[in-house]
Amino acid sequence: MALSLVAQGANLLLSEDRCRLTLHWRAAVPAASQASVRWRLSMQDATTVVVAPSSPPLKITKPGSITATRDHRLRSWLTRSLEDLSGLWMATRDAPEDGFFAAGAPWYFTLFGRDSIWTARMLLPVDLEPARGTLRTLARRQGRRVDLKSAEEPGKILHELRRSTAHFGSTWLPPVHYGTIDATPLWICLLHDAWQAGLPSEEVAELLPALELALKWLIECGDADGDGFLEYHDRSGHGLVNQGWKDSADAMRFHDGRTADGPVALCEVQGYAYEAARDGADLLHAFGRPGAEDYRTWASQLAIRFRASFWCGHSDDRYPALALDGAKHQVDSLSSNIGHLLGTGILNADEELQIARRVASPALDSGLGLRTMATTDAGYAPLSYHCGSVWPHDTAIVIAGLVRAGLADYARGLIEGLLRASVAFEQRLPELWSGEGRPVPYPVACRPQAWSAASAVVVARALGVI
Repeated sequence: MALSLVAQGANLLLSEDRCRLTLHWRAAVPAASQASVRWRLSMQDATTVVVAPSSPPLKITKPGSITATRDHRLRSWLTRSLEDLSGLWMATRDAPEDGFFAAGAPWYFTLFGRDSIWTARMLLPVDLEPARGTLRTLARRQGRRVDLKSAEEPGKILHELRRSTAHFGSTWLPPVHYGTIDATPLWICLLHDAWQAGLPSEEVAELLPALELALKWLIECGDADGDGFLEYHDRSGHGLVNQGWKDSADAMRFHDGRTADGPVALCEVQGYAYEAARDGADLLHAFGRPGAEDYRTWASQLAIRFRASFWCGHSDDRYPALALDGAKHQVDSLSSNIGHLLGTGILNADEELQIARRVASPALDSGLGLRTMATTDAGYAPLSYHCGSVWPHDTAIVIAGLVRAGLADYARGLIEGLLRASVAFEQRLPELWSGEGRPVPYPVACRPQAWSAASAVVVARALGVI
């Protein structure tokens, strides 16, 4: 017969330098029988900044559409991804009712502005709750003052939240760090999209003061040198050198492989800013707040400046540069960043078509997702962090942009690539991998990663499943 034992241990006090727990069982198991041992570990830590939320995890509005899809790869990937996202569901200690998704496990198991926003935005077709909780959580920690150490500025949305200072070599980030150029415009876009998806008017109204502060930051603080573009520069001397989603130190490379010096104005951030200004203006107008036309005018002027300054190449070979460096030179590598411009409104139809052709080309489409940098650039390396590897969330953002731009046919290869990768990685996509030959995961990639998991929803949406 089966023998089942339950071990119950005494209360333990664990510290950072002492966290070993050993359990012992003794059981006599007769021949041809079996034994079952179960154990449960409950932990409490009063110093954490994040906790299990009181709000439930994902509530899928159309679960039948998942099981009904004919592509077994998508069905399995989507099911596993939604399960993983529920495991990354958390809240801050001061507001456990407002859930959000941690960026990823094990390294980023906390609130990250950009990551949490993108994940919530990708999931809007299946659940509004992550957007609600993310918006409210980030609004409560919106910047109020100028602080060089934390990169805080009035109206700015934070980059990350930790219990203590994070050290990465010569880089160290305070527990609440605001070193991100894109979280603020993306927060505005998420608020607008959540409103369009059904966020109640009274809940939107509660966030309008935060919206107005974010819009003000967009124009007054985001453009540090007054050239009309959003750019970043670490003024603390110990923060992140790069503050877009590609935040590794060597991510900003010219076509010939040289590394760009800051301040850096990223191409996709200008698209986010354009969309945010337009979306913010729509919200202000709808709720009877002043300033809508000023932001629409600013967005129109930004589009003109972008068209004049960022496009490089000639004729059909034209494409937007990855960025402008501190001397306003075009950082002319061909990157996945240009795909983020699709659907933001900053491009005209012809420009969107040119970008669609680029992201669908063999130089960027690896067959296993979108490369972060083209194989034709000198800085390309297939397993670098941001200069040639494949990030599924990056690929998904571009897929969604192609669909929004009415260019879904160009997304077919990217969709198929992610589906292939989902099989190779047993339906749990890591943070990033190599797109050369077989998919090799980055050695210390998070897995699961929130926006990697959420990319399954984007693909399902693009295929009409959700």
